[in-house]
Amino acid sequence: MSPIRVAAPLAAAAIVVTLAGCGHAPTAPMASKTAPAVTMPAATALASTTEGAAAAAPTPPGVQPRLASDPAQIGDDLVADELALRDPSTPEDALNAAARRQQVAYRAIGRHPEWDAIIRPKIPPELLGFYDRNIEARRQLAAMAIPRDTLPAWRVEPPPPADELLGYYREAEAATGVGWNYLAAINFIETRFGSIHGVSTAGAEGPMQFLPSTFAAYGNGGDVRSPRDAIMAAGRYLAANNFAGDPDHAIFRYNNASQYVAAVNQYAAALATDPAAFGDYYRWDVYYFSTAGDILLPIGYAESERIPVQDYLASHPQ
Repeated sequence: MSPIRVAAPLAAAAIVVTLAGCGHAPTAPMASKTAPAVTMPAATALASTTEGAAAAAPTPPGVQPRLASDPAQIGDDLVADELALRDPSTPEDALNAAARRQQVAYRAIGRHPEWDAIIRPKIPPELLGFYDRNIEARRQLAAMAIPRDTLPAWRVEPPPPADELLGYYREAEAATGVGWNYLAAINFIETRFGSIHGVSTAGAEGPMQFLPSTFAAYGNGGDVRSPRDAIMAAGRYLAANNFAGDPDHAIFRYNNASQYVAAVNQYAAALATDPAAFGDYYRWDVYYFSTAGDILLPIGYAESERIPVQDYLASHPQ
């Protein structure tokens, strides 16, 4: 990551935010299966309306979950999924499906500020902070994105195990003083926790997207593609840029965009305050923002050069 990097991060360029059902399920302290923030059973929530019950049917990998056509119903379905994600009795496959729908709902709501007056009043007080932070982060990242008519030269793979990542964030926090949640938020925005493998338009690489010269200065001889080495280097870089005294300045140095700073702060706050947040984000899919709209790039997507969006859609209907 360059000290002044203007290009959008890989995941933000894609306006990503993550996987579903592939890879390792979260098992660490910030996983989704924690004590529920609200008491409505997941089964009741998911079957609360006919349309909501239909929306609960899982969609296969590579196919986008479908939302209701009515924003009021989208709000109801989102609440049902949020409740399911916080219910310790929800089965793993249902958690994956709920997280995928949750992600698509936040992407859609983020694009439609005119829905705010319809949907926001439906959100229970216990969930409102998480809702607001996700919507604001989406809108900040969307402001950085330029739709392309080609898809990127990436590989999309399962991220490292959730508990392994959480261990690296905590290790870096102990070594550098940079909050684990900020490191996780950057890892999430940059490459969807290391799921996206590719080089940015600015030449940055690895799960934390470092320019080679910057990683040489802060990587302590490590491997830029190693999750642990990259996360530790990010902690050193942020600490060297006065994270302790001015976190916004340090994050801005990581990526020279005020929208990036705002998005990192919103996701970091969600991770710190909501025990379900890490598990939710870990299950999200990778999306790319194109001239044809949001394109889901599933685990297994692999292209060595950019390809036309329409060519991909011809063989990978969304």
